[in-house]
Amino acid sequence: MLISLFRSMMSGDADAVRYALIGILLTVPVLLISLPLHELAHAWAAERLGDSTPRWNGRMTMNPLAHFDPIGTIAMLCFGFGWAKPVPVNRRNFKNPKKAMALVGLAGPAANLILGFIGSLLYWLLLALSMNVQAVASFAIQHTMLWMVIQILLSNFAEMNIFLAVFNLLPVAPLDGSRIFDFLIPDRLYNFMVKYDRVIRVVFLLLVFTGTISSVVSWLGGYVSDFFDTVIAWILKPFLSMR
Repeated sequence: MLISLFRSMMSGDADAVRYALIGILLTVPVLLISLPLHELAHAWAAERLGDSTPRWNGRMTMNPLAHFDPIGTIAMLCFGFGWAKPVPVNRRNFKNPKKAMALVGLAGPAANLILGFIGSLLYWLLLALSMNVQAVASFAIQHTMLWMVIQILLSNFAEMNIFLAVFNLLPVAPLDGSRIFDFLIPDRLYNFMVKYDRVIRVVFLLLVFTGTISSVVSWLGGYVSDFFDTVIAWILKPFLSMR
């Protein structure tokens, strides 16, 4: 994002600079909601399963300052992916540590998927209303820029949350998907993953910086987005039939 802005400024394209700035400004409120809720979901799941460590460490909150990692946030703004401060969890407080860690890991991406669905629903709902309600359509015409900003904001909100969910579900430590993967795989494969953990992480980082992971996540996220759109089209069918 910031890299796109820098490239636009170097090219001297005023329109590209303006759109890049709008993209950054619309990304910030998305991050202020999505990342804290992701971490809060981890903390909530851990406490529900018997571990109060997140609460003792002040992570049962939507306050962004309690969750944001400075480097991870900068990475998100620059490259489109990043991370927050991991929620501290003491697995010894769980009756079934392996299963509990998987559920705690799943809670964060699940929260982002819910937010992504809500963002998509609101986006398509506004479009449906604009086609069927004269007052809304009139407002959209009279406030074209505001209407466009709302649409972009909702679209970014949905896409970024879907991206965050899919990215975090990748089965590589320290991502949330690794906890789920560890629970599902047999002990023999788990021991192999632990043995070569550093090698796997290095390979993963190389794939991230070459853009391979971003392409894979975008591809998988596209399927999630299409599924959401299909469900939403069914939900909004009564609105669309009013035309």
